[in-house]
Amino acid sequence: MERKTKINAEDGRQDLVITREFDLPVDLLFRAYTEPEIVEQWMGTKVLKLENQQHGGYQFETSNAEGTVVFRANGCIHEFVPEKRITRTFEMENAPLGIQLEFLEFEPLSEDTSRLIMQVVYRSEKHRAEQLKLPFSYGVNMAHDRLEQIVSKLK
Repeated sequence: MERKTKINAEDGRQDLVITREFDLPVDLLFRAYTEPEIVEQWMGTKVLKLENQQHGGYQFETSNAEGTVVFRANGCIHEFVPEKRITRTFEMENAPLGIQLEFLEFEPLSEDTSRLIMQVVYRSEKHRAEQLKLPFSYGVNMAHDRLEQIVSKLK
């Protein structure tokens, strides 16, 4: 099955670009990234904090069945333009990847379709290479598929 989310990671660079077209209007796609109840559903994680504003912050946490925290991520929101753009940092705690800078661009393609373009900048080529060794592409595609499935019910 073809993966709908494309990841472009050019050699010799410390960034990558993730692109996905969704069968969702841009307002619903944007809500999927900004409403805690929706984020929790498609990401499969608990939203501890999500301050959708310039200089806001966020924190996500996932626990296993025994209650042990297995994933924690946080960041700061540097730019927030509704239905257009979010610029933020992303840090996965207890991971060797370091802090990333993410530029999320939300584009309407038609009344019912939209595109997400994410540029992710890593501290170094080495940090990006470590990310790409993980099942990153699979995970992003799975999450985006789930996002589209969940949010399409809100139409």
